[in-house]
Amino acid sequence: MALSKNLLSRDEVVVRHMRTHVKAILANIAASLVLVIAGATASAMLPERYAPWSHVVAWSLVAVLLIPLLLIPLVRWATTTYTLTSKRIITRHGVFTKRGHDLPLSRISDVTHERGLSDRFFGCGTLTLQTSADDPLVLVDIPRVETVQVEITDLLFHDVQGAVDADPTD
Repeated sequence: MALSKNLLSRDEVVVRHMRTHVKAILANIAASLVLVIAGATASAMLPERYAPWSHVVAWSLVAVLLIPLLLIPLVRWATTTYTLTSKRIITRHGVFTKRGHDLPLSRISDVTHERGLSDRFFGCGTLTLQTSADDPLVLVDIPRVETVQVEITDLLFHDVQGAVDADPTD
């Protein structure tokens, strides 16, 4: 779900379009796998005299539990995006009610990042953008957070090409 070009000003360039690292829903994925294994085990262990209805009930229960456990967090994760442009940082999220926030780069007074042990393992971190109004924008589980911080710093010093070239893997 990339940002539409008609939402950008004429001389605005997308530097990076990203979403939260998959680490944010990793626990949901693991719990869903455990639930599916439990469903398969229940199916195998149920007495044969109750088949096929016992299997229908077991797998229906698994399907119903997967909705709040995996489907809803997965859709939330997929519809939350962060876009860094040459002029602003754009956040968008929501499934039924779309919400967005645009932070002009000119309002940013400080850029910091934090990486805990699990963040370093997964290659992500928390990015905090302090504004002149003391209203920080905190972006959690940003992939390659150090590179994003360098890109924002380059943009703050009006080095658009430096920000675009900051990550050679893109």
